[in-house]
Amino acid sequence: MEKINLSEKFSLINDHWNPRIAGELNGQQVKLVKFKGDFPFHKHDDEDELFLVVKGSFTMELKDKTITINAGEFLIVPHGVEHRPKAEHEVEVLLFEPASTLNTGDQQNEFTKATLQHL
Repeated sequence: MEKINLSEKFSLINDHWNPRIAGELNGQQVKLVKFKGDFPFHKHDDEDELFLVVKGSFTMELKDKTITINAGEFLIVPHGVEHRPKAEHEVEVLLFEPASTLNTGDQQNEFTKATLQHL
């Protein structure tokens, strides 16, 4: 059992849209990722996702509205809801979701990361 320093772990990430596993518990994974730019619209049929902004801010585009999430805030996207994260500037995000969650959900594209690295 060791504590995790988020600043140290985020300093190891030098790319965007490539989640890394920082911890695991009860079939869930704590993932760290940096965003910048637009991600494709997608949905997860069976998994809810929690997006917690550690540094910066981003918008979550939904079919009917856009939500801005700032540092210290989180958003839970329920399963089945189409969404698209978008960040004008680099943002650091902690994701909490089932280990089975594919980052691009029901889509396969250049952003898909089938296997994630551990930090």
